[in-house]
Amino acid sequence: MDEGKVHPIASNSGENLGANAMPANVIRDGDGSSRVILSEPTGCTAEVLLHGGQIVSWKNERREELLFMTNKALWKAGKVIRGGMSICFPQSTNFGFLEQPGFVRNRLWSVDSSPSPLPPANNRSTVDLLLKSTDEDLKTWPHRFELRLRISVTAGKLTVIPRVRNIDSKPFSFTFALCSYLSVSDISEVRVEGLETLDYFDSLLQRERYTEQADAITFDGEVERVYLSTPPKIAVIDHEKKRTYVLRKDGMPDAVLWNPWDKKAKAMPDFGDEDYKIMLCIDSASVETPIVLKPGEEWKGRQELTAVSSSYCSGQLDPRKVLQGYNY
Repeated sequence: MDEGKVHPIASNSGENLGANAMPANVIRDGDGSSRVILSEPTGCTAEVLLHGGQIVSWKNERREELLFMTNKALWKAGKVIRGGMSICFPQSTNFGFLEQPGFVRNRLWSVDSSPSPLPPANNRSTVDLLLKSTDEDLKTWPHRFELRLRISVTAGKLTVIPRVRNIDSKPFSFTFALCSYLSVSDISEVRVEGLETLDYFDSLLQRERYTEQADAITFDGEVERVYLSTPPKIAVIDHEKKRTYVLRKDGMPDAVLWNPWDKKAKAMPDFGDEDYKIMLCIDSASVETPIVLKPGEEWKGRQELTAVSSSYCSGQLDPRKVLQGYNY
């Protein structure tokens, strides 16, 4: 199935596609919450909460944490935790009328043993999650849906495949984002490549539309921008750690950059005063043009996040090469 495209979904033939799948490594915590631990042979790991389908840890083979989590995170059942990687659906950013990031981050997901048409996961480095709309959800957003999430960890790479299916009797539209809080050494020493010359909405300036003039994006103050029609590959270069995050995406044409800087950081109860210095939030998103699904149709996206040594040459992000995309 091509990412970012809408496809009709045939009914399941009835076979148990998950019958041979190895059960996910689900851990139940003392407070009643549950999380899934993913691991692969080189030592890379990921940790996923069933509450919100949120990834709260991704470590490389040296056990270095690659995702930012604030020390002031409210680790309470039913609370959204600031950091990691989370899902925004059926609304992303503040372009709409619902609670800003959508409501699925506040719902309890389940492990999906039959993720048709994807093959069932058969190892402990992949988990499939499922969230089905409830009658209570219909009061917030009057459309029935199934939201699926495949999360996989391999050597140096974290892959997320989101899918939305319309199980209602009428069409609906939505916006979507995967929000990734990256751990960085010093935000003032970070550079983002791949977004130069693009148009963006600046949420700090009444969502006015501008064109990026810089050769690469650097940070010296608060940023909240939605870059439009972005290439399938973006690089976040951390000079001090000599590490580059490479984000590859499909089906989510836009990208959001966010850092609250000092004043806003101090005003946020679930965010440390100095946390803004060691994080950058980057979203793979579909914001400008909502995705429309007819009854029975499914949308599918994909994001791959890799962390590589900064011997990684930024010249690889030559615009002509970036626009060629990559193969899955």
